[in-house]
Amino acid sequence: MSKHTIAVLVENSPGVLARVASLFSRRAYNIDSLAVGPTENPDLSRMTIVINVEGHVLDQVMAQVYKLVNVIAVSEMPTDSTVHRELLLVKVAAAKMDEILAIVARYEAKVVDEDDEVMTIECTAESVHIEALLKALTPYGIKELVQSGLVALERGTAALSDRTLSAQGISTLHEISTQADYQN
Repeated sequence: MSKHTIAVLVENSPGVLARVASLFSRRAYNIDSLAVGPTENPDLSRMTIVINVEGHVLDQVMAQVYKLVNVIAVSEMPTDSTVHRELLLVKVAAAKMDEILAIVARYEAKVVDEDDEVMTIECTAESVHIEALLKALTPYGIKELVQSGLVALERGTAALSDRTLSAQGISTLHEISTQADYQN
């Protein structure tokens, strides 16, 4: 199986995240990563979902997600034409501060909080870069960590919302908020 990143543009209304996530659980597909946030339009939210499936199943999943009420667009985000990033915050024992600071510099991370006992490090990067940083920090004693889900944007001027809204004949983004929400 292989990992695929899917971008889902949805109406910003209550219950949409639950409906999308329950679709995956009902069909026994595991979500490796899920990130949801606002877009440039307050009426829309964007989900970035990473799943581990094969080609035909991916097509089925995308079609099923698209059928959900409140879903405006679904698009696979190919690795070669997309910028992918994750955020990591990690607390490390500050016993060997100089060595830890050298690792932080090598991985282009930054220290965002420190005291005599722990340092909190922030890193925004591709998944493999984050994994390598964590591996380098492990011998120093990781006290706590939190990692965001993957987020992704297409390279260049392409925008999911522009393609989708114009293809659906929606002239203004304001019209989305006036559509009826039939499941709430």
